[in-house]
Amino acid sequence: MDLSQIQIDLQNPDFQYRIKAITALKDFTAEVAIPLLIQHVKDPEFLVRTFVARELGRLKNADSFATLIQIMRYDNTPNVRAEAANSISLFDRVSASHLVQAFHQDDHWLVRRSILSALVDMQCHAEVWEICCVGLLSEDAAVQEACIDGLGSLSQSDQADLALAKLLDLKNSELEYIRVRVAYALMNFDHPEAKEAIANLRSDRDYRVVGAAMENLL
Repeated sequence: MDLSQIQIDLQNPDFQYRIKAITALKDFTAEVAIPLLIQHVKDPEFLVRTFVARELGRLKNADSFATLIQIMRYDNTPNVRAEAANSISLFDRVSASHLVQAFHQDDHWLVRRSILSALVDMQCHAEVWEICCVGLLSEDAAVQEACIDGLGSLSQSDQADLALAKLLDLKNSELEYIRVRVAYALMNFDHPEAKEAIANLRSDRDYRVVGAAMENLL
């Protein structure tokens, strides 16, 4: 698709034309594509804004980074904010502090899980520890489970002792789904206390916890 057709389709009232036009911008330089993408940061269709966030992550420069920060902070649709967080993570460690700040400010489970996953992939261990502690205070089960998995990812990091101590505390949770995730997370730790905790969870009162704790025996 040539640039003139892209510009025409970006103004089409049918959002599917706008999405195709945004996707076609992948064949153009950042200097050409980013100004056109920025024009649709506030597109009325959230799918269009999602594609904008995705493309801005591919076209990495200062303008796209700044725009993605604004999308992640202020867009009114969680899917779009989550996509922006994923794109921001493509800028590597320079993005870590912005992602942590967004995790503190945005309590939607999808955004928080996207941020945590990105920081785990980036091996930002201190940041993962920080947001896991924050997320575990949430009342959202999806966030709590993701944060327990996040603690498990720290088993080979300089945050390992802190993460293990937190997991050992959580194994006594009254919530079954917490104990299930703890059982899986503890399997990442080659430590006597972790192995003892897993053995104890094999005698848990809930069969789902028992099943999780026995999985590494299969």
